[in-house]
Amino acid sequence: MNPTNRKLLTIITESALERLVCNDIKTLGAHGFTITDARGEGHRGPRSAAWDESSNIRIEVVCDEATAQRIAEHMQARYYEHYGMILFLSDVTVLRPAKF
Repeated sequence: MNPTNRKLLTIITESALERLVCNDIKTLGAHGFTITDARGEGHRGPRSAAWDESSNIRIEVVCDEATAQRIAEHMQARYYEHYGMILFLSDVTVLRPAKF
């Protein structure tokens, strides 16, 4: 076991953006990501977890700090103005650092 610190970037956004955001994440240097459906309520009203145009997704990216910052800055610049999206960043410890 080799515990190593990385960043967890969590992106919650409209499911309609899935393809675009995933392409951006890969282009900006992340090795991978996990997507789950998400539901809740916020500034844009309630969001169901059904897989349709009114649904949200939660994308989690574990990566080094520089990559997380690069992805976060890109998401803010490209999507914040016109789409529902929130980002948050956390410190995580991974046990397989070569994967991230």
